[in-house]
Amino acid sequence: MDLLMIIKAIILGLVEGLTEFAPVSSTGHMIIVDDMWLQSEKFLTQHGANTFKVVIQLGSILAVVVTFKDRFIDLLGLGRFRKQTTSDQGRLKLSQVIVGLIPAGVLGVLFNDYIDEHLFSTATVLIGLVIGAILMILADLIGSKYPKVQTVDQITYKQALTVGLFQCFSLWPGFSRSGSTISGGVLMGMSHRAAADFTFIMAVPIMAGASFLSLLKNWEYMTLDALPIFIAGFISAFIFALLSIRFFLKLINKIRLLPFAVYRIVLAFILYVIFF
Repeated sequence: MDLLMIIKAIILGLVEGLTEFAPVSSTGHMIIVDDMWLQSEKFLTQHGANTFKVVIQLGSILAVVVTFKDRFIDLLGLGRFRKQTTSDQGRLKLSQVIVGLIPAGVLGVLFNDYIDEHLFSTATVLIGLVIGAILMILADLIGSKYPKVQTVDQITYKQALTVGLFQCFSLWPGFSRSGSTISGGVLMGMSHRAAADFTFIMAVPIMAGASFLSLLKNWEYMTLDALPIFIAGFISAFIFALLSIRFFLKLINKIRLLPFAVYRIVLAFILYVIFF
């Protein structure tokens, strides 16, 4: 196995891990990187590249599960991760997560083929990056005027559904799942941290389901020759996603969405200059 291929896999895992849950669009970044490496004959075949992207996404998903392991145990009714206090106003319910998943889940099933065929390009990513940035800026400007729901345990079913509706924007590559859902949550009166927590929790079932289905379809491409590449990418994505999530959650209430929106606009401009 070529050492250069392993290094490329680690770098691609890094890109996935750092961007999957930051509001900058991991899909957009992976499409861009895809043009540079994944479709190169020196790296993987087209089908092998698609399988690789699924594998490293699973690494990012595992990082969320590890970060919120006690929360998921609580949601599944397998234990209580914290003591009851008089200030508690209930806890996040599994039914609220399901309500948030329904809109994007339905649209994803209905339009999956169309999205795969027509929306995965650098041009559509540019559009998603810019419009998503505008939404994030509006969320910071308008959302700050509303009273804040400080923790994810205080959200309502209406807020969960609204965040789920905003998640539909993420079906457009470049828009960003976390960018659209955190923006939706903030616009609905949630703190940035509460919206981010709900976004990450909600991402696990929908991303895991889609990833496992894709992996089953492409299982034949998980060859022994390519296995070291998959393992390197998976571990890299897991480690960098774990670091990225913890760093992001500590800072999101302080820095909000504006720095990420600026980054998206600058990236879109650079990509426009390079590709067009």
